[in-house]
Amino acid sequence: MTARISADVAIVGGGIMGASAALFLRRMGLSVVLLERDLCGSRSSGVNYGGVRRQGRPLSQLPLSQRAQELWAMLPELVGIDGEYQRTGHLKIARSEADMAALEAYRERSHGFGMDLELLSARALRERCPWLGGVAAGASLCPQDGQANPRLVSPAFALAARKLGADVREHTRVEQAAHDGKEFVVRALHTRTGEALEVRARHLLNCAGAWAGTVAAQFGDGVPMESGHPEMAVTEPLPVFLSFSLGVEGGGVYARQVARGNCIIGGGRGYALDDQRARAQRGGLAALMQQTVDLLPALRHAHIIRTWSGTEGYLPDRLPVIGPSTTTPGLIHAFGFAGGGFQLGPAVGAVLADLVRDGRSATPIDAFDISRFMTPSPGAATAGFPLSTVA
Repeated sequence: MTARISADVAIVGGGIMGASAALFLRRMGLSVVLLERDLCGSRSSGVNYGGVRRQGRPLSQLPLSQRAQELWAMLPELVGIDGEYQRTGHLKIARSEADMAALEAYRERSHGFGMDLELLSARALRERCPWLGGVAAGASLCPQDGQANPRLVSPAFALAARKLGADVREHTRVEQAAHDGKEFVVRALHTRTGEALEVRARHLLNCAGAWAGTVAAQFGDGVPMESGHPEMAVTEPLPVFLSFSLGVEGGGVYARQVARGNCIIGGGRGYALDDQRARAQRGGLAALMQQTVDLLPALRHAHIIRTWSGTEGYLPDRLPVIGPSTTTPGLIHAFGFAGGGFQLGPAVGAVLADLVRDGRSATPIDAFDISRFMTPSPGAATAGFPLSTVA
């Protein structure tokens, strides 16, 4: 037998985007069904580095990032926990004079977005951060940026949405989605019990992460999205010395230390085992740890206790897609965050809720319109499509 339910909004994907959208929609009084193939927050939203930074983002993302900054400050009110969120500051390291010039130029371009960036010379940096290695030629500090624990935060949004009445279905894989001319019809299957489910809704939010391109393509919104697999590691607990979340201008290693003393390190690329799983690779980890020791000599003899990877979606311009479908009224996309979606997540959820309720958002999202990649396919909106690989 097939269970049949109706809602104002159906959401595919229970990461931080989909779960926060569910929460904000429920706060607006709209009924929501959230469908997640695994556990909410178990994919890239739950296994990322945990940086909560605005510094270094493209200017087009900063209004969205600023809205997210305000929501992160409300985290206990929104989801009932602090998620180990701390505004420790984000320190972006320059390794050359050219890097310093790039950091200075970014400070000028981003003026007015409230980041209060502070440039530190090599001498000032050594005085302030004596634990840094000699590769640092200076830095830019964003004092109100920070870090959080994604394993706590992302599932907490789904739990908070459920407590407000959202119908959250985990271990529920979407098999087929269509628009019948009046509403969306989403057919799904519980991966453990085999129970079939049919959801009818006026709106469909595509928040399926690295698999969202498949959903979009089924409705004629094809985009050139690729998967990437960031590589991360965590050390044994060490004496606390690192007060900031660190990044490097131009890319490379990033690192932070939690209150328990463990250092979380990221950078490099893992590899896919299949379309669902990814793993860190030994050669990449060796190179990553060498870069880390050059930056943080205190980690030279630290033991790595765990490594991991995940799967993220990347579009050619490294900007996400956020906004309505070009073919199907009521379908709204949010995907392709290229490894930078954790901080943006709560604001993306709020924007999606705005779009459902009001048809617009006060937060500028024009730069993320899906139409920049494709030409609509006539007739796609009313067909039925198999979605065997989506969330």
